[in-house]
Amino acid sequence: MTATRHASRLSITDMDAILGVTRALAAPFDLRAMLEEVTRAACLVLRAERASVWLHDPHARQLYVAVARDVEQVRVDMGVGLVGACARDRAPINVPDCYADPRFNREVDARTGFHTRCSLTLPLVDHDGALVGVLQVLNRIGGTFDVDDELLAESLAAQCAVALSRVRAVEEHIATERLRGEMELASRMQRSTLPASMPTLPGYEMHGVFLPASLTGGDTFDLALIDQGLLVLLADATGHGIAPALSVTQMHAMLRMAFRMGADLETAFRHVNDQLLTVLPDSRFVTACIALLDPSTHRLRMLSGGQGPLLHYRAADRRCEAHRATWLPLGTMPIAAARPAIEIDMAPGDWLVLLSDGVYECEAPDGTMFGRQRVEQRVAAAALQSPSDLAMHLLSEVEAHRAGMAQDDDITMVLLKRSETC
Repeated sequence: MTATRHASRLSITDMDAILGVTRALAAPFDLRAMLEEVTRAACLVLRAERASVWLHDPHARQLYVAVARDVEQVRVDMGVGLVGACARDRAPINVPDCYADPRFNREVDARTGFHTRCSLTLPLVDHDGALVGVLQVLNRIGGTFDVDDELLAESLAAQCAVALSRVRAVEEHIATERLRGEMELASRMQRSTLPASMPTLPGYEMHGVFLPASLTGGDTFDLALIDQGLLVLLADATGHGIAPALSVTQMHAMLRMAFRMGADLETAFRHVNDQLLTVLPDSRFVTACIALLDPSTHRLRMLSGGQGPLLHYRAADRRCEAHRATWLPLGTMPIAAARPAIEIDMAPGDWLVLLSDGVYECEAPDGTMFGRQRVEQRVAAAALQSPSDLAMHLLSEVEAHRAGMAQDDDITMVLLKRSETC
């Protein structure tokens, strides 16, 4: 598998550096600071002597260098040089000997005195498929860029493109609508990290719900097929508004990057916790349940940082088994010796039910909480239905319990069911 192959040469220090890049690019930068972080990260991760970011000017159909030492005010047309060809074709270009490639523009070397031996040039394309720029990395220390470097660079370029698009959007929007603009943008950014559709996994049905209490929320979820299996995530950052939304988005990005680099469940859990320790204020943390399902064995393993209860409905017994968190909330303290992962065998008809506090702690006008017992009763009653039906019934009952009172906490659900006949 791609991530596992090039992850095999990553040391613990390398993985920390990559997660640090993901964390940094998710933070609220101004444009120049973010671009400097991109070039620094590219040199660090790819062991290169130099890196530059070229921004796309769609009106002029040109690219211009934004951050690079010794180079200022350089523009190239689309299709011209290695940078222009990369932008035009939207494909990486790996050149082991630049002076032997007719597309290479020697003018910049002549102006700066820098000698370019080899280069790796990658397009920066955002989530919407729009070209936002080009990342060029020069002179791999000790040799030329290989296939593993290309795979690693593509992962970094994907992070850079999203970060660049986000920062540009933030700057443009703040210029017109300050507070409202920030809130709406944060909401779109947060929702863009949620699954656009549910994965297709034979023998399983799944459904996710995210209903923030305001424009932005501190919750997130994920259901995604990755190299390690089916990733199941529910996370909740303390508080409401932009700050928790950014915190949980950072956590989500770091987790996906860790798995993309080939980490197992325990390694990803520990590294994300340690990274959050460096960025979250003392008063903030993230509760999260992170699980991986092996579809071939139907074995599900999960670790939870402060998130619970974690419900496993056993179809054979027609009852729910509740599991507690295996560790403290993420970002509160280093992990020395966490409890072993919870292991569940998903038998035919079994469910995994992960719900945020917005369900369990929903209050009626008299102060009575919705509670776990009501959840378990609804799960048992809907055991033969689909996850989307169960979600609909739970939301309806929570709303009825609230009896017209405003929703004061984010509501997030992750529901996974193994089919009765499998």
